[in-house]
Amino acid sequence: MTTQSETPSTPLSPREMARAFTPALTELVEDPLYSEVWADPALSPRDRSIATVAAVVALYRPEELPAQLRRAVDNGVTRAELGALITQIAFYAGFPAAISASAIAARTLPD
Repeated sequence: MTTQSETPSTPLSPREMARAFTPALTELVEDPLYSEVWADPALSPRDRSIATVAAVVALYRPEELPAQLRRAVDNGVTRAELGALITQIAFYAGFPAAISASAIAARTLPD
C-alpha cells in the first residue's frame, strides 16, 4: 500500500500514467507520432503545435491540454497567440470548451 509520503509531489501527466499502465500502447503512439509525423518537414513544429492545440481544445481533452500548451510555447507559439487561438476555436468548438481551455492555459502558463 502506498502512503501519502510515497506519492510523487508532482502528479503524473496523463501520458506518464498511460506509459506506466499500458507501455505497449505508449510505444505504438510515440514511435510513429514523434519519429515520423512530428518529424515531417511539410509543417513546422510551431504549425503542428497550433493544429494540435486547436484539436485538443475542440475535442475537449483537458487532461492533454497542459502538455500541448507547454510544447506549443517551446515551439515558439506565444501566450497571446494561444489566447487568440482559443478565442477562435470558441466559435467552432463551443464556448464551454474554450472557457475550460482558457482556465487550463491560465494555470499552465502563468504570467
